[in-house]
Amino acid sequence: MAIVLPTKDKAELRKRILASVQQMYAEVASFPSRVFHFPTGRKACEYVGYPQSELDSIPATALESFAGVGYPFVAEVVRPGKTVLDVGSGSGTDLINAALKVGPEGKAYGVDLTEEMISKARENVKKAGLENTEVLTGNAEALPLEDSSVDVVTSNGVINLVPDKRVAYREIHRVLKPGGEIQISDIVLAKEISEKSKANPQLWAECIVGALPEESYLEVIREAGFEDVKVLSRIDYFDKSDSESTKKAATQFGASSITVYARRK
Repeated sequence: MAIVLPTKDKAELRKRILASVQQMYAEVASFPSRVFHFPTGRKACEYVGYPQSELDSIPATALESFAGVGYPFVAEVVRPGKTVLDVGSGSGTDLINAALKVGPEGKAYGVDLTEEMISKARENVKKAGLENTEVLTGNAEALPLEDSSVDVVTSNGVINLVPDKRVAYREIHRVLKPGGEIQISDIVLAKEISEKSKANPQLWAECIVGALPEESYLEVIREAGFEDVKVLSRIDYFDKSDSESTKKAATQFGASSITVYARRK
């Protein structure tokens, strides 16, 4: 990853954060055999809790670039006939899993920011033989779907990378139908991170600096208009990192991954 200088200009910082994130995940898409500072690939899927039967039904070329932080499907809200949106769909692991669960009567949308991931996901959807699935270009702060158009929103290790999480959760609320549900795995912290670290775009892409303390994160979800907010599971995600510096930072800030369920009022 290229070194990106910090800036105090908020608009410029947002621009640099998004560029830094795109560069990182372009590399995960294009060079899946590389070792990154966070777990990737099928082994990462197994570690965070995906059943072998589900992994065996997903193309290997989707699994190889998996960079999620949990198993959001533990919420068991993706059911036959539902319309699902995967925010930050990456190479397609969760998107394809959701599409298979909703079946031919359902619909699965994926939205991603990184062109390399979008192209890879579209190829993987074809490999899986799915006709109920569509991959769109977009980001979590401006989802390219209509109001009240989906039953479930899933996301995996993405919202912590978004500069404005309140906007992201308002967007998720907007596209959900009344009574719609979310299953989201994400990184949270036990303590705040300094403003100096938050101003470094490169550190955002490393999944820790952009994260919020857990209670603050859950409050953002509630403020967006969700109820029944529940933490379903928790993983010491960075324990499997190959980077000692990343492990040290995770320990310093008490970083872990949680899977959250909530329902739109």
